[in-house]
Amino acid sequence: MTAPLLVIAAGGTGGHMFPAQALAEAMLRRGWQVKLSTDTRGARYAGGFPHAVGIEVISSATFARGGILAKALVPLRIGMGVISALRKMRKQRPTVVVGFGGYPAIPAVAAATLLKLPRMIHEQNGVLGRVNKVFAKRVPLVACGTWPTTLPEGVDGVHTGNPVRAAIHERAGAPYIPPGDHPMSILVIGGSQGARILSDVVPAAIAALPEAVRDNIRVSHQARDEDYGRVHTFYAENGIRAEVQPFFRDVPTRISEAQLVISRSGASSVADISVIGRPSILIPFAAAAGDHQTANARGLVDAEAAIMIPESKLEPGALSQQISAIVTNPDAAVTMAHNALAASRPDATERLVELVENLAESKEH
Repeated sequence: MTAPLLVIAAGGTGGHMFPAQALAEAMLRRGWQVKLSTDTRGARYAGGFPHAVGIEVISSATFARGGILAKALVPLRIGMGVISALRKMRKQRPTVVVGFGGYPAIPAVAAATLLKLPRMIHEQNGVLGRVNKVFAKRVPLVACGTWPTTLPEGVDGVHTGNPVRAAIHERAGAPYIPPGDHPMSILVIGGSQGARILSDVVPAAIAALPEAVRDNIRVSHQARDEDYGRVHTFYAENGIRAEVQPFFRDVPTRISEAQLVISRSGASSVADISVIGRPSILIPFAAAAGDHQTANARGLVDAEAAIMIPESKLEPGALSQQISAIVTNPDAAVTMAHNALAASRPDATERLVELVENLAESKEH
């Protein structure tokens, strides 16, 4: 008996690729065949996928890059990709097709729609991306990584959560050490975009803390290469114990050891913080498409697990007050940690697997 085939369609960013990879790994363990449909750029980000996953490189394009000629050719390139995907799916009919967003996902999801195959999309953020917005009314199922997710009228979503990597799972619900008169850790992570403002504001905010509090603080600060020197120097000149790096390879460990996390509110960061269960101050990236980082933060804020500060209101004094309110109030910090954990979805991958298997048996295409 031939194993069922799952085709995963995803773009080339980590936000799209990581949940796609998590689902691929889980479905392989269940005996499915899995193929990844992406474009040339996306294929370069597929190195983490298991070798058993077949990579199908199909033409696609975005209006967001290139000059006038490149933009004019976008419909043609996408059309060629759809035709290619149709041929592949007629040759080997997928049992289910799952789109994770990004322009490289268009051909496979469009082909599945035309062939009326069982299909669904997964949206990582609290606002649908452009591609998922196009398909939301054309698929029977929309899985939402962030809750609530803003959806088109008439479209219902299923809250699955965003899959987290194994290193986060290993620390899920790790015991929280409340802040107090002892060494306390603050983790500052900014993601790959827009982290400069955190380097501009966070060090000064920590320096403005009362001396008795500041003396107990240990900072792990992720800063861009171009910001490293000034951030490192500022902490040193102000007598603040800090480790500054452009990239921490042990972020799960640092989250679990932190009394407070200061972070952008990318979907993966929010999922990591909530699954481990830590108080956080979230600063949404103002230029994020559709202001989706504000939507991402909403769930933890509404759960009273996080404080959100818009970029427009982020300045050292205000941030210092919020940091102080958390690290000088252990009962409130513990409540925030517990609330973050309660709002998490550590079983997001399993929820996605269940939806895929149910869709395979469903007649609603």
